[in-house]
Amino acid sequence: MSRREEMTNLETIPVGSLGIIPLEGCKSLGEKVNNYLVDWRTQRENEHHDSLAFAGYQRDSYILQTKVPRFGSGEAKGVILESVRGTDLYILVDVANYSLTYSLCGHTNHMSPDDHYQDLKRIIAAVGGKARRITVIMPFLYESRQHKRSARESLDCALALQELVHMGVDNIITFDAHDPRVQNAIPLHGFETVQPTYQFIKGLLRNVKDLTIDSKHMMVISPDEGGMSRAIYMANVLGLDMGMFYKRRDYTQIVDGRNPIVAHEFLGNDVSGQDVIVIDDMISSGESVIEVATELKKRNANRIYICATFGLFTNGLEKFDIAYEQGLISGVLTTNLVYQTPELLQKEYYISCDMSKYIAYIIDTLNHDTSISSLLNPNERIQKLVTKYKNKEL
Repeated sequence: MSRREEMTNLETIPVGSLGIIPLEGCKSLGEKVNNYLVDWRTQRENEHHDSLAFAGYQRDSYILQTKVPRFGSGEAKGVILESVRGTDLYILVDVANYSLTYSLCGHTNHMSPDDHYQDLKRIIAAVGGKARRITVIMPFLYESRQHKRSARESLDCALALQELVHMGVDNIITFDAHDPRVQNAIPLHGFETVQPTYQFIKGLLRNVKDLTIDSKHMMVISPDEGGMSRAIYMANVLGLDMGMFYKRRDYTQIVDGRNPIVAHEFLGNDVSGQDVIVIDDMISSGESVIEVATELKKRNANRIYICATFGLFTNGLEKFDIAYEQGLISGVLTTNLVYQTPELLQKEYYISCDMSKYIAYIIDTLNHDTSISSLLNPNERIQKLVTKYKNKEL
């Protein structure tokens, strides 16, 4: 058992018997999380094991069997195949997993975020209010890019959060929400947005052995003004300078429903000769991060590493392959919180940051009704990691 496990005080009585339901699109992540929990709880010595409050504490698996069968018309229902009465339930869903398909009147349909969200509601409905507590772990927050209204528009993210809460969900845990202020839609319920900064730094330091982590040799860059807080945090914990780009748009015309970007303007110190970490919440098509990398190279930056919590790669990987071959980028780091294609995992420049252990820590701590504040602030862990790296102990 790790030193961290020993330090975590989990002597409190669990809220209820632990149950995990990873929906189909989140199966592999759910299984990894489950393996950590089984391992820790098997090793954990606890004087209360024989008491009723700890019944079912050590099990071979915490995953509850469920299914979402579909009718020929494409409609579906959620089915839970074992009892959930009194369970502290954690439902994992990846709304961005487009690899799953279903049959719709004989046609093959790829599952959209709407389909995944609907399946989540089906499983919550199947619980029927019998669980002690329901926590939804939705790494990529459904409709999080539609977080504010700028015209006559629907506020989908706020509606979704309210809908989940009305169905009996107590807590919603997401990662790197596009704008955390969406939690204002459910002010009386739990909403946590977790940053994967530690996992990015760990992934980078384990795979790149010759970095000099100081403000003379490295910089952190935000590709836009919206991601400033992310870059500020990483720069501060690593003791580096930061810079940012802002998009200068042409407001006199509209192309494809938006004002076209005229230029990326840079604010910050000189980047020449510096290794650069560009940090963002997601890579969608990838155009903006590659434009930022191009601008940084024009300013004579050295190696450029792109960190993004969600690697969606909606237009494929070709432009990243070209950018890597041209020396524009040296590496791309994204997490396994959303679906990763086998093609992506084989890329020479790609570094996958595994989040399953972190999620397992969060579930284990919450099940014991203990504060997760220390888990949400990884500063101490980052400092230890950097010290080890500098001492060549990693």
